[in-house]
Parts: sequence; C-alpha cells; structure tokens
Amino acid sequence: MRIRFPLARPLSRVAPVAIATTVLFSTTACDGQSGGTAPGSGRTLSLAIIGTPNSFDPTQLIEGQQTYIWDSVYDTLLIQDNEGRLVPGAAESWEYSDDARVLTLQIRKGMKFTSGTPVTSAAVKATLDRVRTTSGPNQVALAAVASVETSGDHSVVIKLKRPDGSLLPALSGAPGVIGDPKTMTSKSAALNPVGSGPYTLDKGATVNGSVYVLKRRDDYWNKKAYPFSTVKVRVIADRTASVNALKAGEVNAGSVETAQVSTLESSGFEVKHVEATAAGVLVLADRGGSKLKPLGDVRVRKAINMAFDRDKIVKQILRGGGKPTVQVFNPKGDAYDPALEKTYTYDPAEAKRLLAEAGYPDGFSVPMPSLVYTKPFEPTIVQSLKEIGITVKWETVPAQQTNSALISKKYPMFFTMDGLSTAPIEVRNNFNPTGTRNVFGTTEERFDSLLTRANSEVDPAAAAKTYKELNAFTVENAWNAPVFYVGTHWVTKKGIRYLGDGSSTFSTIRQFGVTDQ
Repeated sequence: MRIRFPLARPLSRVAPVAIATTVLFSTTACDGQSGGTAPGSGRTLSLAIIGTPNSFDPTQLIEGQQTYIWDSVYDTLLIQDNEGRLVPGAAESWEYSDDARVLTLQIRKGMKFTSGTPVTSAAVKATLDRVRTTSGPNQVALAAVASVETSGDHSVVIKLKRPDGSLLPALSGAPGVIGDPKTMTSKSAALNPVGSGPYTLDKGATVNGSVYVLKRRDDYWNKKAYPFSTVKVRVIADRTASVNALKAGEVNAGSVETAQVSTLESSGFEVKHVEATAAGVLVLADRGGSKLKPLGDVRVRKAINMAFDRDKIVKQILRGGGKPTVQVFNPKGDAYDPALEKTYTYDPAEAKRLLAEAGYPDGFSVPMPSLVYTKPFEPTIVQSLKEIGITVKWETVPAQQTNSALISKKYPMFFTMDGLSTAPIEVRNNFNPTGTRNVFGTTEERFDSLLTRANSEVDPAAAAKTYKELNAFTVENAWNAPVFYVGTHWVTKKGIRYLGDGSSTFSTIRQFGVTDQ
C-alpha cells in the first residue's frame, strides 16, 4: 500500500527563532494557483522587515522575516497555502510508502534556474545532500534522511532511517529549497543566489543589509500567486522608523506595534491582526532534575505553571497584542487543544502547597540566562516566582552567545520567544530528545510511544489526533511553563492586502495580495 499526496496533509506551519519583545513575527499564506496573468500586474510591493538575510547559501538560510527575500528567489519542493496546508511546489506530487520510510517526489517539468539550466531531480538531490551534510541551521531537519536517489530527470526518492512526520512541512521551508548545483557551492552563493523561484535579485538596485529589489520572472510556472512585478524589501530594525516609512509612503506594507495601530488606521491603512505568531515560554529544561533536583518533580513544575498571572501579563506587558496560553503549539494547528487552556490557572497558594508537598516549603534558587529579548520580562518572572518561594538569579549572556548558552546545560530553566510552526516541527524542536529546546534530552515511555506513532502516521486525521495527545502529555506533565502568544499587526496601503490568518507562519510574498483601488 502506498499513500499518495497530490495536495498532501493539512499541516499548519517555521522553525523556532528567538525574538525581541517588540518584534512581532510575520505569518504567511499562498493561494497555490498557477498560470495566467497576475492581477495588479505592474504594481510594486514595498515591504519593511526587521531582519537582514544572513546568507543566500541554501545550507545557511534562516527562517524568519529574512525568508521574504530568499523564498522569492528559490523554489521549495512543497508550498503552504493560506490555511497552512501543504500543496505542490517544485514537486507537483509526492507519495509515502506504507511504512512511511520512503518518500517519492515527482518534480515539475519545464522549470529553469535563472542561469538557464533546467531544474532536474539531480539538482534536488544535490541540494538536499548538501544541506544534510553541511553544518547549518537546516541540517537537523534532514537528520532522518538516509539517502536521496533519483529516478530519471524528474523523480526523487528519499529514504529515511526512521519515519519523520516533520519532513514534509520542512520541505516547504528552507530545507526544501532547490539550488543550482553549478553555482551553489561557489563563494559568491552567499550574496548572489541562483534559483528557480518567481523573482530574481536585482543586484544593481540591491544594497546588501539595507534594500533588496526583486524582479518577477515572466516565465514562472506559478506567476499568478505573485501579483507584484517588483518587490522592494527594506530592512528597518527600528519600529518607529518603520512606522514613519509607512506614513511617508516609502514602504506600503509592514508589521507594527499595537500602540501604532489606531494612528495608522486613521491614516487610511488597512490593518490585519494575526493573533498568534510566536510563544513566550519558560522552558523547564531539566525535567530529570540532574542540574536542579526540584525540577525533576512534576509537582514543582506544575507549581511554576500556577505562578503566572497570564491575563495580566498580556494586558500590561504585551498591551493586548497577544493572548495567554499554557501550550507551545500554534492555536490554528493540529496539536492545539483549547480545553487544555484550563489546566493551569493563576493560583500562588496552590503552587506553594505543591512545593511544600514536594519537599520544598521554603522554595529554592535557580540561575537563568539574561538575554536581549528576556529583559522586558525579567521583573515579572522574578516577581511571579518569588511569590511562590522561587528565587531567580539572572546571569547576563552576550547576544552572540545566546544559542550556545541555552544548549550548554548550564541553565535548568530559561525563558524564550519562539516562532510558531506546524505541529510536527514544534514537537521536533521542543520535545524530541535531540530538540533545540529539549536541552537535557528528556524522554519518557509514553511520550516516545506517541512520538513514534505520530511520525509513522500518514493519515492526516490520525496524525492530528496523535499530536493533540502529545500536546496533552506535555501540558499535563508540565514539561514547560508557556505564558503567552505574541500576535502581529500587519499594516498595508490601499490596494494591498495581507492574506494570512496565522495558520501558516512562514514568511513569503504569497501572503500579500492586491485589491481594487
């Protein structure tokens, strides 16, 4: 038996990225349409983003707002639509074997790189092999791949060491781009990408680190999904400067803080609020208690979850630009369960009782890393935990050492802001034994059984049910203490519309459409 996915399983979607408090993550959408003349042809999208692309090398691509640029240059094997579903991209169809260990993709015919070279199965294999064997941010996404083989010019066969439910959504992001084998290993690849995507980078008009100008390809197979003939992306890290650029007409789309919404609406801008694009989570990493013994007791972890007045934090710190939660999963995704939000309420008295029952009536102390993006939340975290008897000792960590500090096992607890994604990727990053947020490699028999089932399941409905069970397990066993979701306010000029609703959080130009003037 083989399961075929011409439009694939409905999965919402990004790999986690730490962000500053004021950064409101973007989300994505695409219409999955192809052919025809794009409506609004000739228009320019001038987009303000906050992050500079680190590199155009396929092995070093970072998912975040930088994706708006590189996703316009490269094709990905799969695409996500407005509802977070996987639809055909460079791969026009795909199928899994009945044991979910062999994935066969049929590559679309007629595609070409900007160099004129045809896109073939050999190019797909070369890119996948390079990403999975080269140290970089996307290598982990292909860790389950044993080999990549070709069958003719347009068929790719991926053989897995073990079933991996996160592979398909990963192939709609950075791990699924297709680079030109003739150029992607050259030194120039970091700044001069050669892809088969809908746009080419106008090198003459581009200023690296500041402005990126993209010109649409008239021969692109999915041209109708990209209604803008020119896309001009400006990197504006300062939020006030971004608002000023919108008002001055220098850009016609961008994300803004909650406090700026009413002013821009009164100026004629259209505002679209996406309720959740990232999550603020107190990661209770040392669940085995090897570094900090109290965290090995589930009663202590539950007590920590009861220490936070989540509603107050959202109202006073996020100024209403988010929502409280006890889950790390996208609220529009397969794993999210609204019933779980009742698991923990703000109850310091009950938290103290649980700590005493666990043998810590006087509480305990815990070191935590003070990071660039944690500073606005540190007073609240200190106060909340102090109220139940836990003393936080902050240790300053330089920005460039953030990732190394978090994976060092020096800190049994740490606060993070991670972008939301699809359920399989969220599980992989937060809870897999090798996940970036499962620093101490926590594993339990029940969780492992559910994870194996989820990874092996090729039926969408059955997979969604299992991811909900995984979520329930981690919430009920207090593997983390999620606090809130952060939302995004997208502002667009008349004639342009933001199409996303948070189901997909992958940053792509397909999330912008045109309206009648």
